[in-house]
Amino acid sequence: MVDTQPSLATNLGGLLLSAPTLMGSGCYGSGEEYAPFIDLARIGGVVLKSVTRLPRLGNDAPRLVPVASGLLNAIGLQNPGIDSYLANDVAKFADRPCAIVGSVAGFAIEDFGDVTERLAARAEIDAIEINISCPNVAHEGETFACDPKLAERATQAARARTKKPLIVKLSPNVTDIASIARVVEAAGADALAVVNTVRGMSIDVDRQAPKLGNVTGGLSGAAIRPIAVLAVWEVARAVRIPILGQGGIETARDALEFVLAGATAISVGTGNFTDPRAPITIADGIRAYLAARGCASIEEIVGAANPGYLARR
Repeated sequence: MVDTQPSLATNLGGLLLSAPTLMGSGCYGSGEEYAPFIDLARIGGVVLKSVTRLPRLGNDAPRLVPVASGLLNAIGLQNPGIDSYLANDVAKFADRPCAIVGSVAGFAIEDFGDVTERLAARAEIDAIEINISCPNVAHEGETFACDPKLAERATQAARARTKKPLIVKLSPNVTDIASIARVVEAAGADALAVVNTVRGMSIDVDRQAPKLGNVTGGLSGAAIRPIAVLAVWEVARAVRIPILGQGGIETARDALEFVLAGATAISVGTGNFTDPRAPITIADGIRAYLAARGCASIEEIVGAANPGYLARR
């Protein structure tokens, strides 16, 4: 019997995915943590937690604060550093039945190039994401994604050190995200992750003090979904490279908003904490949506609600 189910396979800047669902950096571990709950072969891939040149202890506690329809986090890029990461962690990704995307963060332009080269050299890593937009550590230096020149230089540094697919994560905390996207595309990105968390804070009115140990943090979850959908809509009209849509995706209908706005694939972050099966139910829901409309593949609906995106194709 011929399989007539719509295809969910997609191409994210050279990263071939069997499903359009990636798991957000820092929200899914290495994948093994969720393996008891879902079949990892049914998701597109896992974006690993960001790694830096040197070890980081991260920010002071508290690091997580639940807020209305979302979550504030200020983890501070806690990680063991690239030396320890390569020696002790990367080998276990070899048996994952889905794509594995390494995530690189840095505090100087050279960090993005050096760490990208070392991480991408490992066969277990299928693609690289560079996190130029973390809002929780900006006090230690520039937020690269908020400055066109710095975004360009960080992208160029990573691009020069690997031929594997390069995904650049953009920040919503800018006036014109489309202009940043165009700069990053010209600098060599293969795809864009749109968006990272939105800067925010919460105050304990009894203590009369900020709730986060870092004072400010990044807001994720359903609260930022309309912001993220708009960012994808605007970026899709400005560039020709694929977009990984992310920000508050919890259901298939949430994911479809991003796809219809112009995203080739989507990433689930905070939603995994409340429903470990979210990636599977989202993929199944997308497939049912396609089948109901007689579509053969997800590619047929990418940007379908965005005339500006369609006009550029």
